Amino acid sequence: MTFGVFVAVLFAAFLHAGWNALIKLGTSKLTSMLILTLVQGGIGAAIASTRALPEGQVWLWLIASGVFHSVYKLFLAFAYDNGDLSRVYPIARGAAPLMVMLIGALALSDRVEVLEYAGILVLGCGILLMAHGVFRSGESRRLVPLALGSAMATAGYSLVDGLGARVSGDAVTYVAWLFVLDATLFLPICLALRGTAVLRADRRAWVLGSLASVGSYGAYAIAVWAMTIAPIALVTALRETSILFAVLIGWALFGEQMNRGKAVAAALIVGGVVLTRV
Repeated sequence: MTFGVFVAVLFAAFLHAGWNALIKLGTSKLTSMLILTLVQGGIGAAIASTRALPEGQVWLWLIASGVFHSVYKLFLAFAYDNGDLSRVYPIARGAAPLMVMLIGALALSDRVEVLEYAGILVLGCGILLMAHGVFRSGESRRLVPLALGSAMATAGYSLVDGLGARVSGDAVTYVAWLFVLDATLFLPICLALRGTAVLRADRRAWVLGSLASVGSYGAYAIAVWAMTIAPIALVTALRETSILFAVLIGWALFGEQMNRGKAVAAALIVGGVVLTRV
């Protein structure tokens, strides 16, 4: 992985933490996530209209990705209804790189060096430690299975999109159509769960959701582009440094506790990143 790609993925991690914080600010997490998804779909449609249609086989990857993304957002919205940003986010993001690393080692041809694997493992340990406090702080444990469901969906779309974008040969077009399909799938799911009430939102909710959608779109477009030129497992792991950004945002903006456990976990995350660059 080149230094330029490394910096780009870290910036994408910051954007990812930022849009999650904006969703957490919303009164209804599912409505906020739906607004984000619909605006993303509009951005994707505008970009897709200027480019050639993907080839036939690429649509299979796009449909699979749309399903994974919808499941991911659904689990994440419900998890945020049950826990803090600095608890839900580490669990939701933490298991994904380890899942991707295992599958990548068994099924993909990507070459990842020993120190890079060590970095991924250290990074994963730091992420999981960051989430450990949920079992001792009296928070709702319902957030754990919801966040883990989000992590499994994250692992699924990371692998599908990394491979699908490579098959496509055009990451920009791939991401644009991905978000169009995601919006097409997520809207009826939300309507089925909450009815038309899920569409009722004030101006503040639309502003926050729209800002979150821009951050989310940019973050994922960078990540998918990086996956076309760098190992998928390594890109996925580096994206999870967004947890460090999320914890800092939770502490600075939401007044969430910063204790020794979080500090140690943050140090492990940084150490994992350093190992991937040795």
